[in-house]
Amino acid sequence: MAQLKVTQVKSKIGGTSDQRNSLRSLGLHRIGQTVVKPDRPEFRGMIHAVRHLVRVEEVD
Repeated sequence: MAQLKVTQVKSKIGGTSDQRNSLRSLGLHRIGQTVVKPDRPEFRGMIHAVRHLVRVEEVD
């Protein structure tokens, strides 16, 4: 199964509570932090909610 490498590139300050909660659920706490998550619909939805704050790459 493919993996998604998610890196936070912008601050969560000024975002809605849903956006802050999505970042927290993804495991992102600071700018520049990277996590690897499985490519599943649940994670895709969280990434979609904060797509302007993160950079996503697909890794094998």
